[in-house]
Amino acid sequence: MYRFNIISAFICLNFISTVFGIGTDSTSIMIIPQITGPITFDGLPFEHAWDNIEPVQMIMHSPVFGKEITERTDIRIAHDDKYIYAGARFYDRDPSKIQITSKKRDDFAGGSDFFALVLDTYDDNENAVTFMTNPAGLRTDMTIFNDAEGMMSGPNTMPMNESWNTFWDVETEITDEGWFVEMRIPLSSLRFQDENGRVKMGLILWRWIPHLNEIYTFPAIPQNWNISFFKPSQAQDVVLEGVESKRPLYITPYTIGGFGQEHLLNDDESAYIREDDPELNAGIDIKFGVTNNLTLDLTLNTDFAQVEADDQMVNLTRFSLFFPEKRQFFLERASIFDFNTGGPSTLFYSRRIGLNEEEIIPIIGGVRLIGRQGPWDIGFLDMQTVVSDSLPSENFGVIRLKRRVFNENSYIGNILTSRLGMDGSYNIVYGFDGLIRVIGDEYLKLIWAQSFEDGMGNNPISLNRSRFSLNWERRKTVGFTYNAILSGSGPKFDPGIGFESRQDYTFGGGHLHYGWLAPEESSILKQNIYLRSRNFFSVSQNKLESMIIMPGYGIEMKNFLAGNLFLQLNYENVFEAFELSDDAEVPVGEYRFVDMQGILQTPMSRPLMVALVLQAGSYYDGKRISCGVQPQWSLSSSFELSGFYEYNWVDFPGRDQKFIAHIGRLKALYMFSTKLSASAFIQYSSADKAMISNFRFRYNPREGNDFYIVYNEGTNTELDREIPTLPRMSNRTLLLKYTYTFVFNQ
Repeated sequence: MYRFNIISAFICLNFISTVFGIGTDSTSIMIIPQITGPITFDGLPFEHAWDNIEPVQMIMHSPVFGKEITERTDIRIAHDDKYIYAGARFYDRDPSKIQITSKKRDDFAGGSDFFALVLDTYDDNENAVTFMTNPAGLRTDMTIFNDAEGMMSGPNTMPMNESWNTFWDVETEITDEGWFVEMRIPLSSLRFQDENGRVKMGLILWRWIPHLNEIYTFPAIPQNWNISFFKPSQAQDVVLEGVESKRPLYITPYTIGGFGQEHLLNDDESAYIREDDPELNAGIDIKFGVTNNLTLDLTLNTDFAQVEADDQMVNLTRFSLFFPEKRQFFLERASIFDFNTGGPSTLFYSRRIGLNEEEIIPIIGGVRLIGRQGPWDIGFLDMQTVVSDSLPSENFGVIRLKRRVFNENSYIGNILTSRLGMDGSYNIVYGFDGLIRVIGDEYLKLIWAQSFEDGMGNNPISLNRSRFSLNWERRKTVGFTYNAILSGSGPKFDPGIGFESRQDYTFGGGHLHYGWLAPEESSILKQNIYLRSRNFFSVSQNKLESMIIMPGYGIEMKNFLAGNLFLQLNYENVFEAFELSDDAEVPVGEYRFVDMQGILQTPMSRPLMVALVLQAGSYYDGKRISCGVQPQWSLSSSFELSGFYEYNWVDFPGRDQKFIAHIGRLKALYMFSTKLSASAFIQYSSADKAMISNFRFRYNPREGNDFYIVYNEGTNTELDREIPTLPRMSNRTLLLKYTYTFVFNQ
């Protein structure tokens, strides 16, 4: 389910324009001093050791870039041979307005005051790790990739990985002067390159004050990109001296116990019989620093019992829906394997491993090696699954290499994926990609890939099994920008462990965009107008298959209220009829139709935030109305409610067919403390005539030590829609999972 938070809010405010940014070389290097005395790690950075450190110079980022900050902000950074320290004094003239909306691990709701420290540990101007906290002392950490640009491997996926977790500590304190922070990040939790004890990194610091709608940053980063305050290319170059990278060993065994129940048809399919399935299992994960820059992960009997269910969706297209990965093992440092070929399409889609439609396929184990060796970014993964009802035992392999060329904003890379079935089946894909910063804001991206599989008469010089893309774009937000794309996918191209939203096409399209900032005295922050075009030509049919022309307008206010409005002119040539439901379909034919969509998002700084979406107009040979509302309400720092409701109405009066679908989601989260939380997540889909419930209790006393109680239940509605009559309960599971990490610093 889409979540409101600082990052997603900012991307929402800018998503209409596919705009990008480039890095500028730092003009100076800042030395991070060594701490010179003892400190008491209590959230109050007032010891003499802190006074000896010069605070950084913060500047207003938003709503008016470059303006003097309103509230006094004092942040000091230091290190010793074990930790990087941050001591922050966030003064507030009215401390009663300090906002806390969450205590949950890895949450960063926009209604709460926040402090973030961003480290580009390899100083590659593309990747970074982020550590964030609020006045309650919650811990949020994540990785940034692709220089915080664009939507990676899926339209709703941000260029960051929120599921990355590592070992670090934070303490906070609220007084009648404001709120205060002490943060301590072990050097063993970071990966970096040191030269004789000297390490160069990139550093960004920022403070968010929701009751003022203000963001302060260090260094001074203008509002030229979607989420400027996360861009590694804009970080301040810093140097740490007298440190060495560590090679820790983490050993994390887990145990799981519980039971499952499922209703299945009997042999003659005359009735449903309940099957009980008790579960008692164990496994282990091992993480080891092979070298200073390479990390090896080993997993045995991998389990994902604690992962939240996918969001229910209604598909009104003839193409597959993309569901994001939620399993932490695959999300950690996932950016190193990213090989995005446009939109949600990618050559590596980790949900192909251990999942087949709705079936969960157990993973025997696997190995992953990630990191950097010299100028090369390296990613290697190999996983083995068991035999299932639908698939043989399979081996999944990925090798990904990237290196910087020409300048700090350009790279070349390649990827090789393999899917080998124990029945002799195979699928192998190779690909090459490159991103070149040609000059100024001009970027060129090139992609080439081919697939090979058993029984398909593989021909390496044929385009039938090939995928290519050529993309030229200007990356900026203010002024005139553009993006031109030519790409294609052969009718037999099949990335066995990738995702293709559609196949068999040649694509031409792009966008023109113009954005401008409003004057300081205006309540408007920025506006943009744009024109997008997408054209898909079917190779095998030798005909135009789809065309969309989309003019639009977006506006963002200084209080972060945002709205977008756009028109879609559609042409669709349906070569094969597709169903919306048992009662409605879209037949073969050519269709021209027009619809309009509007999006409104209320300010993220309020306890109650709401996103509204309305789409209406013609739809193939009929009419369509789709509307959605998504509220999130922070009742207190401990209790949060969020919901989602979507209504879809499609009518084909000429064929006397109609399709109506409702989707509802409700989530309640209670946070007893930063270590203890309970949540309930209930979904209903009228299209599937089913309700899914998920209840989770989590106790996380420290990083690597987790206890979960998870209850899942699937419920059928409209039981008499099939013969024999469906059972009310389709399945349920109750599981207890405990993990404990043993840490050995090398």
